[in-house]
Amino acid sequence: MLDRIEKTAAQLSPAESRVARWVLEHPRRAAEATLAQVAEECGTSQPTVIRFCRHVGLAGFRELALRLTEDLSRPGRFVHRDVNANDRPADVATKIIDSAVRTLLEQRQWLQSSDILDAAERLAGARQIVFAGIGGSGHVSSDACHKFFRLGIPCSALTDIPSIRQAASIATVGDVFVITSNSGRWSALRDAADGIRRSGASVIAITDPESQLAKAAEIAIPCSFHEDTGVYTPMNSRLAQLAVLDVLQVASALILGDPAAENLAKTKHALSTQMST
Repeated sequence: MLDRIEKTAAQLSPAESRVARWVLEHPRRAAEATLAQVAEECGTSQPTVIRFCRHVGLAGFRELALRLTEDLSRPGRFVHRDVNANDRPADVATKIIDSAVRTLLEQRQWLQSSDILDAAERLAGARQIVFAGIGGSGHVSSDACHKFFRLGIPCSALTDIPSIRQAASIATVGDVFVITSNSGRWSALRDAADGIRRSGASVIAITDPESQLAKAAEIAIPCSFHEDTGVYTPMNSRLAQLAVLDVLQVASALILGDPAAENLAKTKHALSTQMST
């Protein structure tokens, strides 16, 4: 929750930004305070605090207190995420692993309010699935393709803009595109999503819920995290994306039932046969 507030603070009104700053600086007090107390501490009105809550994706003030309490109870919540040149290897390990744990716990919370069932049903009934992503998200898309084709659904992975644009231009009813992007800011991905939907195909976006890509998709699954790229390449966003796609693959397999189980058994047997020769 604190990461989400930090990320959306720049998009808020001046009065709402004061609320965001106070909550980020005093998360425990904010979790225990009443609506009136928060408004007084921030020098603003109670309706402004409620608008702030809604702008960061919450139903209201009570949910803010609940999410903050959950955040504060997580392991490593206050371990500084940035790795610096003077860190010992043991410190680096602690920071990276704790950051990964927080990321996955935050993603679990987001998935509880996502359209996972709807997305899995579309994937299970797809004529073909196209996984698309750029950079680190491209590697995630390739991994998803490797997982999903074993269910017996034709799959492909596209990891560059020209290929994504071409595939979007020939999309048709029954196709499902899964576009993964941590920021959702690539205009080419948004344009591709618009074209895919105009063709009658479906778009599932795994991305920042406030991004243009999310707005262009038929189903948007929230998945976006701050990355400390000063020392190491982005990892947390990829871990979260991989987890989301694993959830979708397992959910799709359950929907498909026996045919999926049989295909998974066949592919596993094919590998074991190759290894024994």
